[in-house]
Amino acid sequence: MGFRSSPNNSTQNASKKAVVRPHWTHFSKTTSIYSGPAPSCAPLEANDVPDVVGAYIEGQRKRLASLFIASALTLVAALLSMGFGSSESLSMGATLRLLFGLQASEGLQREILLNLRLPRVLVALAGGAALAMAGTMMQGVLGNPLVSPLTLGVASGAGLGAALAIVLDISVFGQAEFAILGNAFLFAMMVVAIIIKLGDMSTVTAESYILVGIAITFIAGAMVQTMQYFATDAQISQLTHWSFGSLSRPSLQHALWISLFVVVMLPSGLVAAWDLNTLAVGGDDFAAATGVDPRSTRRSVLILSATLTAVVISFTGIIGFLGLVAPHVSRLLVGNDYRTLLPFSAVMGAAVLLVADTIGRTLFAPIVLPVGVMLSVIGGPFFLYLLLSRRGRA
Repeated sequence: MGFRSSPNNSTQNASKKAVVRPHWTHFSKTTSIYSGPAPSCAPLEANDVPDVVGAYIEGQRKRLASLFIASALTLVAALLSMGFGSSESLSMGATLRLLFGLQASEGLQREILLNLRLPRVLVALAGGAALAMAGTMMQGVLGNPLVSPLTLGVASGAGLGAALAIVLDISVFGQAEFAILGNAFLFAMMVVAIIIKLGDMSTVTAESYILVGIAITFIAGAMVQTMQYFATDAQISQLTHWSFGSLSRPSLQHALWISLFVVVMLPSGLVAAWDLNTLAVGGDDFAAATGVDPRSTRRSVLILSATLTAVVISFTGIIGFLGLVAPHVSRLLVGNDYRTLLPFSAVMGAAVLLVADTIGRTLFAPIVLPVGVMLSVIGGPFFLYLLLSRRGRA
């Protein structure tokens, strides 16, 4: 007698077969989790992987090309600037020939070029590069895009030293030629000493540097205003002219010394580019986790920035907004990588200060507008734009 399966068993077997054969499209219709085609499990091809290294190299090439082009244009602008003035203008070729003594000319023409125009151009290039790079480093190490080389109070200290020499005739330098210059540099370096002492404190933060700088600015400003109250008209005029900022004060010898100092000091800032990148990516905690000492980095970078600012301002007077404008323009052009941003900011600062000074001495010639006034005209609206744009994003 054969054994036959019952109809119920047949039905159960059929239902089991139906269950073990799932269909993706049926699943997608009964559930709204996925409505597209079934995902492919095929291995990725080499072309499907983005070429990260190639994109990085290409980006670096573009940034280096931008740096080279900006440097070349700045040098051309420097030669053109030496040809402009309230007296006879010179072509670029004539400027080069006179500069290297290849063209016979009247003594007065070469005298004007070497003793009046060349020092201004050298100070514009070196001073602009120093202030712009100092501003870039300060913004990176303090994590605040609205700070500038004037934030730490170095310029206010220099102004106090100059006021003591002009109004009260108090100076540690006997010669009148170096009284104002020496006092300005001495008091600016006293502010740097305060920054060094502040950096030795274990509880110091980025905000502490900014607050101390604001306090120094108010104290020095109050002392200068008090001296102005008792000063004569001639002394007030001299002090006001110093505070405007001008590139006409340094002689050719001074300009060469400033240029040499800046050329020697700027590579020290480039060395800190990696640490600045680390701080910018993840802050103090991330930097410490990667082996970077944020407190030591902040201290050394601020000392370098303050020293560069002190040297330039002692010779030129107060030049504001350059350390604020140049870093932001540079970020828009080359990005936030400090390995490229720092040198590009230096070139941008040199170009901006050079152009501002050239416009100031040719726009209303023979009247020469102080370069500090020209930069304030440019930097003031730009600073308001930064504040409003940050508030809009917030």
